Amino acid sequence: MRKPLILLVALFAGSQSPVPQSGAYHVIRRYALGGDGGWDYLTLDTASHRLYIARGTRVIVIDADSGSLVGEIPNTPGVHGVALVPELHRGFASAGRDQSVRIFDTGSLHPLARLRTTGGNPDAIVYEPATRRVFTFNGAGANATAIDAVLPGVVGTVALGGKPEFAVAPGDGRVFVNIEDRAELIALDARALAVTARWPLAPCEAPTGLALDARHDRLFVGCSNRLMAVVDAARGRIVATLPIGGGVDGVAFDPATGLAFSSNGEGTLTVVREATPDSFVVVENAVTQRGARTLALDPRTHTVFVVTAEFGPAPAPSPEQPLPRPSVVPGSFVVLVLGP
Repeated sequence: MRKPLILLVALFAGSQSPVPQSGAYHVIRRYALGGDGGWDYLTLDTASHRLYIARGTRVIVIDADSGSLVGEIPNTPGVHGVALVPELHRGFASAGRDQSVRIFDTGSLHPLARLRTTGGNPDAIVYEPATRRVFTFNGAGANATAIDAVLPGVVGTVALGGKPEFAVAPGDGRVFVNIEDRAELIALDARALAVTARWPLAPCEAPTGLALDARHDRLFVGCSNRLMAVVDAARGRIVATLPIGGGVDGVAFDPATGLAFSSNGEGTLTVVREATPDSFVVVENAVTQRGARTLALDPRTHTVFVVTAEFGPAPAPSPEQPLPRPSVVPGSFVVLVLGP
């Protein structure tokens, strides 16, 4: 990820909230968390109602319903994301700055182990339940590291031929990952640790976020040139492209409502409706806040979580930073919850 939703769904049908029939998405709650550090992927555990937020050198964990702090997972330098393995009560956090994965107990949040990945800057991280393997997608290594979640231990590497971005696993032994610098989508065999397909995504450029409609085998790709590409996950053909906001870095799909979402750093949430598996339409561009580029979806309530902060002026350019980013206002970090 440039700075990448892995959702854990453990629901009984009777516990789900009613599916919303209409209404525009808008901010319904704000959780002011403050604190220092950047941010990256969000991971929602719907069983425990906990939201995991990657924050620079630590993962903060909050109650998704109230916004109260549950705890922190420290010592995760350059953390990008978290993958959850519910049957083992384990979480896996990708620490990009020291080329490692930190494993923790999801109940206590206590650390369990540290594994070194086979490529630099492990970024997106996903659990593939059919093989019980966790995969890290290593931006500097242009590869993926496969980890046996039970042992736990590294069991192999997959060369990807480019810089990986977000990934999804349907649960049937397949894993899909965007290749940002080649504008490709790759399909992996999680058991054989092999690339089984490589599909060009043109006119999509620099793909980032990725989500899946498992029922209809449709992948939703967030593209840096303000497009969402919908891809047939069986054949790799592009079914549709739709306009979205600028600065996308997260995509999600709600199977109950047939809505796909892209969180855009410009300060919008693009909502796309799947009318049929081959027909899609942009419903709206909901207002969020500048910098809210990653997201997590709660399939119980059909709400969407994004995170951001307030920004001040950019520092003066330097030889090391010729295009400096705007500074973050201290203590302004916030979670926005959007609902219909």
